[in-house]
Amino acid sequence: MMQQLDHNQSLPGRTHADHAVLVGLGLVKTYGPTVALGGVSIAIREGESVAVMGPSGSGKTTLLHCLSGILTLDSGQVLLDDDVSRVRVDGLDAEQRSQLRRERFGFVFQQGLLLPELTAQENTALPLMLAGVGRRAAEEQARGWLAQLGLAGMEDRRLGQLSGGQVQRVAIARSQVTGAGVTFADEPTGALDQATSAEVLGALLDATVGRGRTLVMVTHDEKVAARCGRTVRLEDGRVVSDSNPLRPALDGAA
Repeated sequence: MMQQLDHNQSLPGRTHADHAVLVGLGLVKTYGPTVALGGVSIAIREGESVAVMGPSGSGKTTLLHCLSGILTLDSGQVLLDDDVSRVRVDGLDAEQRSQLRRERFGFVFQQGLLLPELTAQENTALPLMLAGVGRRAAEEQARGWLAQLGLAGMEDRRLGQLSGGQVQRVAIARSQVTGAGVTFADEPTGALDQATSAEVLGALLDATVGRGRTLVMVTHDEKVAARCGRTVRLEDGRVVSDSNPLRPALDGAA
């Protein structure tokens, strides 16, 4: 069972105006002598879209992976406060973090990381089936999401029968089918041409922030970042600028 915080305990950012659904406090992650994150603190509002930018090696992907529980921290805290419960992500063991990622986080990566031997419908339904939903119900929900993302009639196609943009739409459907409140995207349009990139980004924003959900996205593309509500820039493992910081959440944690 996941370690949860006492609901009477004060959590940074828990206000009616600016609810911080995800907070990272003093995040430190090193790889040998290399400091990937050097004490990063960030608070992310419920329902906002955040673009994380910076040069290669600045810590963007490491930050994404630490916030989502893919990587463990050397030190610091990650707090998730959504409609389900309050959880210290960094306090969970490997199995609990895996469960958290399956049930409450969505992921969209540059290459999709879908299973090529499965159809679009099967790929989309898979997270629900892993969570214990019956196959018929899972596939029905999967069809609904694929239709909403413009893939009606393509449910039985395998990835090799889809365009790059269509594959990314399947990845978006898979990331949202469980009702995940927070979605993490790492260069989701990086392998697409400009026109397809714009279309896929629009679909991703509609599926997440368009439904009141939260999107945290790593990108190197200024045009992609400009369509997000907030841009956070990293250099050498530290935040060097934030276009719309949620200061009360961080100050309240001191």
